[in-house]
Amino acid sequence: MSSLTIASPKTTQAASSEPRKKRLTVGRIIGWAFMLIILFITLFPFYWILRTALSSNSMLATNPDSLLPVGTNLGGFGRVFGKQDVATAVAQGGSGASMNFWRYLLNSVVVATMITVVQTLSCAMAAYAFARLKWRGRDTIFAIFLGAMMIPSIFTLLPNFVLMKHLHLIDTLLGIMLPTLLISPFAVFFLRQFFMNISREVEEAALIDGASKTRVFWQLVLPMSSAPIATLALLTYITAWNEYFWSLMISYTDKSRVLTVALGVFRAQSPQSGTDWSGLMSATLVSALPMLILFACFAKRIVNSIGFNGIK
Repeated sequence: MSSLTIASPKTTQAASSEPRKKRLTVGRIIGWAFMLIILFITLFPFYWILRTALSSNSMLATNPDSLLPVGTNLGGFGRVFGKQDVATAVAQGGSGASMNFWRYLLNSVVVATMITVVQTLSCAMAAYAFARLKWRGRDTIFAIFLGAMMIPSIFTLLPNFVLMKHLHLIDTLLGIMLPTLLISPFAVFFLRQFFMNISREVEEAALIDGASKTRVFWQLVLPMSSAPIATLALLTYITAWNEYFWSLMISYTDKSRVLTVALGVFRAQSPQSGTDWSGLMSATLVSALPMLILFACFAKRIVNSIGFNGIK
């Protein structure tokens, strides 16, 4: 005589609540292997920069293929921050020339901050005008405006340089900032897509209560758009920080030289024995470190905001 065993609800619930173990399949192994290869290719250059920065410049030529630092020392960082005397710098393979790192850092911070603040606010106002205000030719002008995104920036370098020369802004921080200070087609497009998805009923309620369009924008729309605006500000700051070619054309002295241009000048000051790779990689690492930290802290916000706008 057979007996029928009925599982109690608690037993069934406990069994269903147990996490299922993912099976190790060939596809999963290939996926993980591919991901690890891409991760290695992406991170290896950063490791190589760190390895070179921690190496002795005079010993790099004797063992260039070593995966570990050769003759480990911090002399490269000392030359970047101006903590080495000329004799020690030359003995370690440097040129002995000083690098006004803190002045270059200040210039980069001023340029990137000003461009980020002014461009983000001006583009937010332009995006709101394209998204909410009704005026003749709005869509046509926006289409023409978006066409500027297809023009390579190198085409505008020479006209902008001539304009800065006529305005007597060569070798000034304002001359570096001015071409990208007020507007960016991508930023306007990015924010317009978000503004168009804000509920019109909320704005109409504020207008009925007597608020003007300007007040609605500053006190209602901007607070509701804090996430995409913060994302756009971060992307703008990184772009302004990494700008090189335009800054190279405009700046000639330390008073307007930013970090990216200073790296090129530092390399040009190499001694006759060869490039000061240890010092150059130390300067590169120090210059890139603020952006790496900033992006690492806000990477999730950037991805979520861009994904949200794309889905909408």
